[in-house]
Amino acid sequence: MAQQVVNKKVLQKTVQRCRERGIIIPTYKQMRNPELIPEKIKDKLRHIGLWDLNPLNLFRITWKNEPVAFGGGFNGVNFLKIPPELTGVKAQIFMLIGKFFPTGSHKVGATFGPLVEKLVTGRFDPTRQKALWPSTGNYCRGGAYDSYLLGCDSIAILPEGMSRERFEWLRKVGAEIFATPGCESNVKEIYDKANELLAERGDEVVNLNQFSEIGNPLWHYAVTGPAMEEVFLQKRGNAARFSAVFLTQGSAGTLGSAEYLREKFPLLKVGAGEALQCPTLLYNGYGGHRIEGIGDKHVPWIHNLKNTDMVVDIDDETTIRLMRLFNEPAGREFLLQKGVPKETVQKLDLLGISSIANLIGSIKMAKYYEMNDRDTIFTVATDSMEMYQSRLVEERERLGDYSEKDAAVDFEGRLMGVGTDSMLELRYYDKKRMHNLKYFTWVEQQGKTVEELNAQWYDDSYWKRQWAKVEEWDEEIEKFNEMTGLLREL
Repeated sequence: MAQQVVNKKVLQKTVQRCRERGIIIPTYKQMRNPELIPEKIKDKLRHIGLWDLNPLNLFRITWKNEPVAFGGGFNGVNFLKIPPELTGVKAQIFMLIGKFFPTGSHKVGATFGPLVEKLVTGRFDPTRQKALWPSTGNYCRGGAYDSYLLGCDSIAILPEGMSRERFEWLRKVGAEIFATPGCESNVKEIYDKANELLAERGDEVVNLNQFSEIGNPLWHYAVTGPAMEEVFLQKRGNAARFSAVFLTQGSAGTLGSAEYLREKFPLLKVGAGEALQCPTLLYNGYGGHRIEGIGDKHVPWIHNLKNTDMVVDIDDETTIRLMRLFNEPAGREFLLQKGVPKETVQKLDLLGISSIANLIGSIKMAKYYEMNDRDTIFTVATDSMEMYQSRLVEERERLGDYSEKDAAVDFEGRLMGVGTDSMLELRYYDKKRMHNLKYFTWVEQQGKTVEELNAQWYDDSYWKRQWAKVEEWDEEIEKFNEMTGLLREL
């Protein structure tokens, strides 16, 4: 049964707000299959830019946007097949491309679920409450964007060490911004600031924490997993096996796609990545690193460790050097000389820093399991280099101009030289150790209970109940849209 409305008065105010602003909320089914979107909405989108602050862009929260800046419709899943000349392995590696979402990152999907499920059940009042988005960058950008489109005010919390582009974009959409001490891995400081704001402002703020909100991985279960399946079935060629999915842990949101894929391909391997400089999963470790977008030093509440087969640690220096190899003119010229197809080289700017880490992790898994051309690995390019041009400038200032010699060293040593070091194939008690790390963040610091923690591990139906909410929320969204009446008036 779908969840009952919590507050009817709040719901009525939300309905009125959406009606006044012309806000129609898409269903998960429509985000997965845009062909289900009403034709009149598709017609209106032909006059709207991909990043425009227009409520109809909620219908562009999909992997299937036409890859154009203005007026695009929908086509197949946006993906890049990475050739063996670039990976050094025989296994086929596919990356879903996040660049062609509004804001240039799939995080607009990860933020959709946590906010919308509260709006359509009267648990968030857009007329007086602000949506609080604790993040290391893309999540609070996606949250601020979705909030604006849904008629809500937003607060963004992110580390002061994140790329300049993130802060500049947040200011453009009018988000209230708090920069916390540290870099990518300083997540606790973000939580502390969120708790401080909640104490100061009470119920004027609703904390939509990506590391604990089930709506985050639920979106990926409903949309990203099926997108990977679709690409595999259509583009696998001679590959017989959907062999693995590799994703940096981050908030564990994108790992929700692996829950869907496990149902379809029970034998696949699920790899979770992290920075070698902050080996929380691998060694219970800590530290700072430069792989922006994968915040760590703890285990997210929404990470189902039982569905994880391997942990892969990735050197942030390798990631940053490959960023230069893929984007500097000398690096691209060297790749062409090494036989990497021109059409691939020209698209390497579709891979942001965490996307490059996802590629490295996929290569490591392929080598560890000795995969061949019958094997297929999937991962995602969360965002593109559009958010990291300042990092390229910083590296030029730090190390000087990028030369052909630099490219040769990085290609042979850092890319072809990717090895099977700093990896762990997980036994039952390895998984349980990592799960138990949740206690120190979520029970001791963030108000969860031991009973809830134990349920995640021992209750066989716990995670199945979470994924079953997709149909429940679609039902609630359809009811909400019926109440606004905007679909009937199209």
